Amino acid sequence: MTSFCVVLVRPRDPNNIGAAARAMGNFGLSDLRVVDPYPPVWREAVSAVGVSDILQNARKFETLDDALADTHFSLAATALKNRRAEQEIVTLPRLNERLETAPAGLTALVFGNEKSGLSGEDIARCDAILNIPTSAKQPSINLAQAVILSCYELSRRADFVPLRTPGAQEEPPTDAQKEIFIAAAETLCEKTALRADLTVSQRKAFLRHALARHPLGKDQLFFLKKLAEKINALLP
Repeated sequence: MTSFCVVLVRPRDPNNIGAAARAMGNFGLSDLRVVDPYPPVWREAVSAVGVSDILQNARKFETLDDALADTHFSLAATALKNRRAEQEIVTLPRLNERLETAPAGLTALVFGNEKSGLSGEDIARCDAILNIPTSAKQPSINLAQAVILSCYELSRRADFVPLRTPGAQEEPPTDAQKEIFIAAAETLCEKTALRADLTVSQRKAFLRHALARHPLGKDQLFFLKKLAEKINALLP
């Protein structure tokens, strides 16, 4: 099974650090690593009001080598303008396809700072380059935006299971998220003739009642939704 971490190398803007952490939380990633952050910026970022548990539990490393020591595959996110790439280039739309043949285990997405990005040495330390295709007139992209796009792409994987931040409390799902799960479960019931004695409305009411009697966390419900969708995709 593949898991993921996001590595920020020498970030300079506390707002971008916080935005990257929130983006990870939005799409179910929780392992944030920060390499050699500028001390005042780091203190401001982790002490910000309303900061996410992901940022509060982020780990700080002195070097990129230290941050990647336990990873099995790593991608350096960078624009290709004025760079001569000597490694494999993986465009963002092909990321999940490429990960199918990557070593199993922990995969790192590595991002540079807002001013200069990753150095040539940083990129050389990674196994491949991750490139987000952009307009030729504006090849660079904001750090937080790059993290958001990459996390979203990972969340689209069929086998992706969002991880909780260590020590964080389970977040309850919203009513809208419950309805998305119920829709997937209802499709599965229809395809398998499960509780065919009930109407569609009755089955949905049954599922709502079950969720009310036995509350699930957002991650648990997300896993069950993915499972139902996976089975639905296999059925005629």
